[in-house]
Amino acid sequence: MIKRLIVKLIQQKNPSFQLDSAVSSTTFFSLVLLKSVQLMRNVKVLLQGNFATHLFLGKNVQFFNLSNIKFGKWVQLDDHVYVSGLGKQLVVFGNNVRIGAFSRVVASTSFNNVGEFIRIGNNVGIGEFAYLGGGGGLEIGDDCIIGQYFSCHPENHNFNNSDDLIRLQGVTRQGIRIGNNCWIGSKVTILDGVEIGENCVIAAGAVVTKSMPSNTIIGGVPAKVIKKINPADKKVLVNEINLN
Repeated sequence: MIKRLIVKLIQQKNPSFQLDSAVSSTTFFSLVLLKSVQLMRNVKVLLQGNFATHLFLGKNVQFFNLSNIKFGKWVQLDDHVYVSGLGKQLVVFGNNVRIGAFSRVVASTSFNNVGEFIRIGNNVGIGEFAYLGGGGGLEIGDDCIIGQYFSCHPENHNFNNSDDLIRLQGVTRQGIRIGNNCWIGSKVTILDGVEIGENCVIAAGAVVTKSMPSNTIIGGVPAKVIKKINPADKKVLVNEINLN
């Protein structure tokens, strides 16, 4: 009876959720206990005046400039995630966002050239050890699933003046935008100025240096379009490339 009630509560967040028959009652209630502890850690956010709803925090989650961070419902930040809200605009987590352990979501690292923003849409899952920068602005659309070690770098260092140190030549910023419903494999890197269309698949290990159209499979270093996806075809085969 209690298990059914908890499953119904979970289905408020994820209507398609069904408990796998291989999960024992002991394992299930251990998970419920863990999530309860993560929810209680939200108190430290509430005490700083940020009234997030259903925010689940792993161990040692840290925030900087919390007042510039906005949380949707059912956001989960796993162990050792760091979020910096030092930006000209908000760092926004949409509803039902999960950020994997040891990831960093950093709008800016510089006090003398503050970055723009980071906006993560609804129903986005990002694996462990991700780095999301917001220097020139980063926008990730709804319903994206993203593997481990993902990195986005929306700025570039200038280096054309050989008389000056590269670190003193400043940066250029264009921003990065990722469309809705993308599947991005592990260890993908996306560089400044790139726009990824909707419904794209990016192979593991790809380095994306230029914008890519919607409905495409992308892979390689530097990345290129490998195959087009027909949106009307619900049985697109992507097994020929190494995805995660």
